[in-house]
Amino acid sequence: MKLIDENSLPKISQKLARRDPHLRVIYKKYGPPPLWARPAGFATVLKIILEQQVSLASAQACFDKLAKRLEIIAPDRLVALTDAELKTIGFSRQKAGYARHVSEALLEKRVDLDVIATLPDADAKTELLKLKGVGEWTADIYLLMALLRPDVMPRGDLALHVSWQKLMSAANRPTSEEFLAIAERWRPFRSIAARLLWHFYLSERSNGRKS
Repeated sequence: MKLIDENSLPKISQKLARRDPHLRVIYKKYGPPPLWARPAGFATVLKIILEQQVSLASAQACFDKLAKRLEIIAPDRLVALTDAELKTIGFSRQKAGYARHVSEALLEKRVDLDVIATLPDADAKTELLKLKGVGEWTADIYLLMALLRPDVMPRGDLALHVSWQKLMSAANRPTSEEFLAIAERWRPFRSIAARLLWHFYLSERSNGRKS
């Protein structure tokens, strides 16, 4: 399967911009988006779980504390920490439970991230969803950012919905189902469309035009 990389991303972004007038606005204003690649593996799964329903800055602070504590973020090292220790690092009780479950699933080989990396998108997502704490958004982000799959649209991503609402000058944000239906027009490059929309969201915020 052909994955997205630094060379293909600008070319596909330009192609999408030619096809879609709304994405063209982003491309003309801000250029192609960053790749935002993450290393495949346990640490990235854990970090995406930490990013659920909190700010990226908050999740990053917690992740950094964990990295400092463990030196190497690995399942065997994480399970050695008590829930109290995880709490002092910044984990909620729920996310501590998720982290422990994922660690144990990987250590016991109930889920194999190396195997997942070789599977088609739907099968890879099914395997990821076996992990407690990994919902559809988390699995989609892992496929998009860590496995660099070209045709994934993260379900329920608020920033994507906000960006589309702004581009359309719409009164209301699309629901998750509505936005997934909208995203069908960007196949087979929905991952690149998502990057363009995130690029727009972050660029507008950095320029002081918060949504």
